[in-house]
Amino acid sequence: MTDRPIIGITSYVEPATWGVWREVPAALVPYDYVRAVTAAGARAVLLPPDGADAGVLRALDGLILAGGADLDPSRYGAAPHPLTSSRPDRDAGEFTLLTAALDADLPVLGVCRGMQLLAVAYGGRLHQHLPELTGDHRHQPAPGRYGSHPVRFAPGSRIAAVLAGAAVEVNSYHHQAVADPGGLTVTGWADDGVVEAVEDPDRRFVLGVQWHPETVADARLFAALVAAAGAGR
Repeated sequence: MTDRPIIGITSYVEPATWGVWREVPAALVPYDYVRAVTAAGARAVLLPPDGADAGVLRALDGLILAGGADLDPSRYGAAPHPLTSSRPDRDAGEFTLLTAALDADLPVLGVCRGMQLLAVAYGGRLHQHLPELTGDHRHQPAPGRYGSHPVRFAPGSRIAAVLAGAAVEVNSYHHQAVADPGGLTVTGWADDGVVEAVEDPDRRFVLGVQWHPETVADARLFAALVAAAGAGR
């Protein structure tokens, strides 16, 4: 049996409840990420926040920056919006991993918060509360409920090739968005102009999407990451 590529998935530290345990701090991530990685032919490894070093990357073939809470605005030189809710420990761990992953040209996929982290790592900045820009809540319509909207892609981009088309319907759950992609290339937009995909065409595989492909059993993005990870072994 051929060894599968190993994909690290960054995780949350949040109070969780299971069995007889209530509100226990736990390192966790929605199982949809693990299922998507496994379905794409790889082995998933969860990475709790740890900013001490990035040595774990030596055991990985690819990295997923998962969704979650807002980035600390000090990372891009801004004061916090009243509705910004950040996790500095997670920021520290993920920036440490991402910096080293980019240095090693390790394949990286950023999902929602992960795409925003990519943009900030490349010198960009964020809109901290999207409804103030768009005038509506369609990207995060209600707690625990995804929005749905079309996204169009730049012709010839990696994301257009992976999803085999110029446009798709996606699900989203975010109140922040990329205002400036820094050194990344924007390759996807919602119909209201919100940035939905970014990539670095000069690297083996660095791609970020603002929506949540892991929740809709669409394995194409995860399969593309795993293919890039397997090719580099």
